[in-house]
Amino acid sequence: MLQSLRIKNLALLEEVSLDFESGFTAVTGETGAGKSILLGALSLLAGERADKTLIRQGAPACEVEASFFFERPQKINALLASLDLPECDDGVLILKRSLPREKAPKITINGGLASLAMLQRLGETWIDFHGPSEPRRLLKESCQLELLDLFGRATAELSAYQEKYRAWRELLAARDRIASETRLSSDQISFLERQLAKLDALDLTEEAIETLERDFQRQSRAQELIGIAAALAGGLTGEDGAIARVAALVREARRLETLDPASKALADRLASASLELADLGAEFETLGGEYQFDPEQAAELQTRMDTWLDARRKHGNDVRAVIAARDDMRRRLEIQGDIEGSLARIEKQISDAARAMSGAAQALRAVREKASRELARAAAKSIAQLGFKKADFRVSITSLAEPGPAGDCGCEFLFSPNVGEAPLPLNRVASSGELARVMLALKTVLADLDEVPLLVFDEVDANVGGEIGSVVGEKMASIARNHQVLCVTHLPQVAAQAANHLVVAKDQSKDRAVVTIEPIHENRKARVSELARMLGDRTAKSALAHAAELLGK
Repeated sequence: MLQSLRIKNLALLEEVSLDFESGFTAVTGETGAGKSILLGALSLLAGERADKTLIRQGAPACEVEASFFFERPQKINALLASLDLPECDDGVLILKRSLPREKAPKITINGGLASLAMLQRLGETWIDFHGPSEPRRLLKESCQLELLDLFGRATAELSAYQEKYRAWRELLAARDRIASETRLSSDQISFLERQLAKLDALDLTEEAIETLERDFQRQSRAQELIGIAAALAGGLTGEDGAIARVAALVREARRLETLDPASKALADRLASASLELADLGAEFETLGGEYQFDPEQAAELQTRMDTWLDARRKHGNDVRAVIAARDDMRRRLEIQGDIEGSLARIEKQISDAARAMSGAAQALRAVREKASRELARAAAKSIAQLGFKKADFRVSITSLAEPGPAGDCGCEFLFSPNVGEAPLPLNRVASSGELARVMLALKTVLADLDEVPLLVFDEVDANVGGEIGSVVGEKMASIARNHQVLCVTHLPQVAAQAANHLVVAKDQSKDRAVVTIEPIHENRKARVSELARMLGDRTAKSALAHAAELLGK
């Protein structure tokens, strides 16, 4: 859950620090007060792109920082580990995003530097936005199918189908490539064979290529290496080398030993150093011999290196790219020998893959058909509570002309708000207000299945009022039993049912407009006043009495 949020210099807001509780939090304020700033701050932390016009005028930068607590952090920690980011400490995730006016933006996740893409990946795990445009998504069949699969817990069946679908599509693409291949001329075949022979002569492994590059480097600088090794050997073993000079010193140390036996240990150490120098001289001489220039070996290395460099230039900078090119050449040559046979074999593979895909599609369809009946019953009941007493809601499974990425069937939500009217697709019958209520009903039904901890509703109760507003509030409170819910609302019936209440206000009494956000849920008088304002007049006794009644207690 979201624990705390700090916003600094974002739009008209100078700075605010807010603590959040679990459950249902209402956000209210007059139209244009700046409620979008709070949602904008959360959007920034969820990875939304931003430009510098968001920075408060006159400020050097805007900053947004938040902490989240995960009671079971295993999933979020696994994602952080995959992104090479620090894991949560005691289940606490800390996000910070800074947007300076003159410098590059900066993002940190648990103190580690991160990219916008990483922030977006994390955002998918902790927040789900439902704004004014959200109900319009219900008009898309892809969205309807996504909701049905979520309700039916069809993840395993969908994944199994998609795996077989991809295999089938890959075989179709391979068949098309083979069928479109034109027969190569004898010159083209000869050219491919020569290229393939060159690549086959190389040992195309990372280790072998590293060895080739190292040996070529050593061979190409053999004379320089021989000279260095010879100089080192001569400096040790030559007539005036280190060994001869140390030998004279050893003799003097032995003389000292005869005069002072206590110095024997020092003489022995010097003698040992002389032996070590002699060994080093011999090893440098041996190493110089290994550097001897071999014309035949040099020619072979040059040929292999030229082949490798040419392959890199033509096919890519790494070994894997060259291997892929080699395998493609081999495939093209093999196909030339038996194009018809290759097509027959791949058609058999396509047929087998199609049968496997069809079986997976049938299993997926069975799950969806069962889920469609159950979702229709649950959604119809929830929709009835939102004012559609005689509404009819159905989920129709539709067959596709050919299999697609999501199966061989789709679904269509059918709705009739009035008794006696046949249910029709949502885009043919639903007004914006009806759509909002249908979406809210579905969200209530699906809330227990949604793993995202924070749900943000931005005026989804638009075009709703009266008694239905109270039901909307009840729905929000119901969802908040399993999620942290943040709802921007203009309905006092909704705001009154929130456990927590934030008020956004804009002060334009001075030279510059200033936006503030304050919690009022612990101040009953302030909350009654705000609800009265939402009812029409915070000074009217009737509005204040109604507000107190809504708030209860």
